[in-house]
Amino acid sequence: MTLLKRVILLHMVVLLIFISTFPLKSSALTDVSAETAILMDAASGRILYEKAPHQKMRIASITKIMTAILAIESGKLDEKTIISKRAVRTEGSSIYLKEGEKIELKHLVYGLMLRSGNDAAVAIAEHVGGSVEGFVFLMNQKAQEIGMRNTVFANPHGLDDHENHYSTAYDMALLTKYALSNETYREIAGTKVYRAPNPGEKWDRSWKNKNKLLTGMYRYSTGGKTGYTKRAKRTLVSTASKNGHELIAVTLNGPDDWNDHIAMFEWGFANFDLKNIVQEGTISSIKDDFYKGKVIVKHDFLYPLKEGEQDKIKIEIKLIKPKKNWKRAKDVPSPCGTMVIKLENEKIGELPLFYSKYGKLSTETWFSTMKDMFFYMIGVRANG
Repeated sequence: MTLLKRVILLHMVVLLIFISTFPLKSSALTDVSAETAILMDAASGRILYEKAPHQKMRIASITKIMTAILAIESGKLDEKTIISKRAVRTEGSSIYLKEGEKIELKHLVYGLMLRSGNDAAVAIAEHVGGSVEGFVFLMNQKAQEIGMRNTVFANPHGLDDHENHYSTAYDMALLTKYALSNETYREIAGTKVYRAPNPGEKWDRSWKNKNKLLTGMYRYSTGGKTGYTKRAKRTLVSTASKNGHELIAVTLNGPDDWNDHIAMFEWGFANFDLKNIVQEGTISSIKDDFYKGKVIVKHDFLYPLKEGEQDKIKIEIKLIKPKKNWKRAKDVPSPCGTMVIKLENEKIGELPLFYSKYGKLSTETWFSTMKDMFFYMIGVRANG
């Protein structure tokens, strides 16, 4: 081979390596190994990629995301839990708790999430729910509240000891989206190594997270939960964030799940940009004499968009018709209207609108407006 040919070949190899380090924009995800999968935007809930997302599947230890968030929300993390015989005898992965041992619930949640301790799951269930059966009731109640319509929990750990224990990739993404709203959950799920007391021993317990994406495989990883049983096979929930854009990936029965998640994340980050569609502040487009320059939106609206979708966004503003007896700002209902955001005529968001005489919230009305906004978000309007 001549020197010239060698140089050309070397340049081609370098070029191929360079290209392979960047995900191809708009390339289809065709090689996800998992039987079912989903990629969801964490802020908006928009589905960016899906593969049989509503198919009911066994889920193994990603069950423990629900166990963890219920423990965190119980307000009992600082309480001491007495470890029962039932907890110690739970089969499968373990953090090797001792019967009669007293340990803070917080440590159990770390052992649950980082090392997937089934003994920790039972101990948490008994402490928070009064019994495993009582805790399972709470799990299913929370699932319905979140909107997990194709999910049934039968235990707090995901072992194959019940037939009626299943979920879907979509439902598990919904659960993770909900859990991410809790900063304590974020901290625990994103912890790489944790130390906990080990009574009667000279050394503390040291737990390294089983999530390889978090501990070195993927630099944008922020947390998640692994799972495996003989019947469920490999299950994985993970989260990643790049330039402020956070994504949730779920795979069920995924033989190559680590690479599945990396591929989905890279594809999502390459093909969707998080856009600030609505900025908080005064709405300048209103022409009505009564409302002009006096209607505000309290927070930004961010949404992931593909190339070319920005031009397909439509915003509709609906305001309560002004009445003659509205003499002062406090006479105007709060909220005074809504902003509906649509993408290709499909509603993707709705924001409450507020009236302010000076086009901004005064210090005196800030607390009352935030209260009104809270009631609006949970479905209670100003008129009851």
